[in-house]
Amino acid sequence: MKTVIKLEELGLFLLGIYLFSLLNYQWWWFLVLILVPDFSMLGYVISNKAGAFSYNVFHHKGLAILVYLAGCFLKIEVLQLIGIILLAHSAMDRAFGYGLKYETGFKYTHLGEIGK
Repeated sequence: MKTVIKLEELGLFLLGIYLFSLLNYQWWWFLVLILVPDFSMLGYVISNKAGAFSYNVFHHKGLAILVYLAGCFLKIEVLQLIGIILLAHSAMDRAFGYGLKYETGFKYTHLGEIGK
């Protein structure tokens, strides 16, 4: 993956950290919750199709932003938190080369094959 893309994803991860700092949560919450979206990989226990769907839902930046904005609009801080965690986690994953999944298997992503 190109360096520019990694830097962009790192910037989005740092934005997630900044947005988290604006909330009234202690920092240990960020550390505990940042890997929670990876539980969506459990869909692969059912099938590649179910795994790709569940993984992609919880790693979709558009959905993360919508959840965050809904939390801002409705003044529900926990929704803001969920949106921030989803965004920061997705950016972190993509910085490491883990993209949205294809139904052919976990290692096939929109960023290329994992492990190549």
